[in-house]
Amino acid sequence: MRCFLLTSSLVSLATASPLAARAYDYIIVGGGAGGLVVANRLSETNASVLVIEAGGSGYDNPNVTAPDGYGLALNTALDWSYPSVAQRGGSTHAMHAGKVLGGSTAINGMSFTRAEASQIDAWEQIGNSGWNWQNLWPYYLKSEKYQVPGSEQIRGGAAYEHSFHGNRGNLNVGYPDEQAINDFLAPLNASYQELGIPYSPDVSGGAMRGFNVFPMMVDVAENVRSDAARAYYFPFKARPNLHVLYDTSVTRLFWGDDDSEGNAVASGVEATGVDGTALALTANKEVIVSAGALRTPAILELSGVGNPDILSRANVTTKVPLPGVGENLIDQINNGIYYATPNNKTYKGLANYVSYPNVTDIYGAETATSLASSVRSALPGLAAQIAAQNNNATNASTLLSLLEVQHSLVFDAQVPIAEILHVPAEHFGSEYWGTLPFSRGNIHIASSDPSSPATINPRYMMFDFDLDVQVGVAKFFRKLFATGSLAGLAGEELEPGVATVAEAADDDEWAAWILQNWRPNFHVLSTAVMMPREMGGVVSDRLKVYGTNNVRVVDASVLPFQVCGHLTSTIYAIAERASDLIKEDAGIQ
Repeated sequence: MRCFLLTSSLVSLATASPLAARAYDYIIVGGGAGGLVVANRLSETNASVLVIEAGGSGYDNPNVTAPDGYGLALNTALDWSYPSVAQRGGSTHAMHAGKVLGGSTAINGMSFTRAEASQIDAWEQIGNSGWNWQNLWPYYLKSEKYQVPGSEQIRGGAAYEHSFHGNRGNLNVGYPDEQAINDFLAPLNASYQELGIPYSPDVSGGAMRGFNVFPMMVDVAENVRSDAARAYYFPFKARPNLHVLYDTSVTRLFWGDDDSEGNAVASGVEATGVDGTALALTANKEVIVSAGALRTPAILELSGVGNPDILSRANVTTKVPLPGVGENLIDQINNGIYYATPNNKTYKGLANYVSYPNVTDIYGAETATSLASSVRSALPGLAAQIAAQNNNATNASTLLSLLEVQHSLVFDAQVPIAEILHVPAEHFGSEYWGTLPFSRGNIHIASSDPSSPATINPRYMMFDFDLDVQVGVAKFFRKLFATGSLAGLAGEELEPGVATVAEAADDDEWAAWILQNWRPNFHVLSTAVMMPREMGGVVSDRLKVYGTNNVRVVDASVLPFQVCGHLTSTIYAIAERASDLIKEDAGIQ
């Protein structure tokens, strides 16, 4: 009997590529940004490629396609909504991630911003040879198909530097037809400049500080979201060597004999259809895990790759002892502040207004210098705390060196420490988050049963400075709306409001409000981090899982540090480079 029975749960295969074999050269676990880029590039060759996606297509689902539809897919069948354990302040949270072809690119806010160049250079600084801004830059451009804004979009604030963008890539990037034209943009920009934050026409070139009107991942002509599936799969689904298996969850990798150097060799994957049908599929060359930062580590652990103590407690036999799996989880925290619009006016259109201030912008030079000293002195204690919580997967000395790299990014390189996103609608709504939290958490399986949820503990704000940044940005935000012509345009503060947090509130009062009102930012990364193995790394600088011969990870799990911009553009670039590395290692073009 063929091992991939076409049950009713797999009927959607008829709209994708029908399964043609039980064995493929490359099996890719997860059809998100990383997985679909790699699938596309490998299938440009003669290699046979299978993508296994836990969700469905989403092609015509308006909760996916609408450029103004962010939030519609959350807490639906398109969203994993992984539960966290209780965090600081006592709250638990749903951790949103896309369960649909395209992954989180199908449900996110479509924001297109990149990273500060020094942040990417830091990857090489900690031992990842070849991973620097100069080497990644061509892949940023390769992935992008920039759509030049028209006159109406320019009136709405669209601006760009041509050399910062690619025009031959798969991913459509541009300003939607619904780009807002309003009386909010000019005073907002002017007030930022009064506070010393410059206007930056385009933050895509590696220098992000400033106020900007950013583009989105949209197909302007079709007026639809440009997600990974629309960019890298649907236009190419007729390729005879490219296949997608929908509605099927990979439960674990299975192993053959070790190679001559003692490295584990994955023979393929076990998976389960939505109706419980068991599948076993063979990989002739490699298995590439691209299931996202909240699923990839669980799949590795279920496969016997991870910390032996954790695996033993979950009744999983260790195949590759790799204590870093699931550790180093980093996410940001998000708060919202809102002001009334003049005469309760409702603003129409998509307004992509953002600022990226650095630590000096938020605190002033004198306080920033003082903070640099106090934060540095607290890092050894934080490193010891993280090491104690991660079973010494990364020892305190190594953790301290990593935290010091991040400290240097914040205080020496002055990379933006926050993102402030403005979305005028029924009110002047804004959300903000610290971009570079020092806190580290983890995700681990608790059972050998793949259907049992993993334990997710991001440990948000375990380091007080992360909370202090939220406080500092909130106070800056209130100052912004009291500055220049913006002060005359905006009405009363609605959230939190001065009745809740008084004008003269101290940091403790602001912190109390933040702790009661924050949410995760869903920019989770680092749970299968690219780093030398002796430092607690999970994958090498060729993205190969240590101790294995033919297993790689290509998704947000591998990023060692947060980036200032939204993750998606950087994941696309990583996946484009990963594709070349895989081809190079296989000797294929």
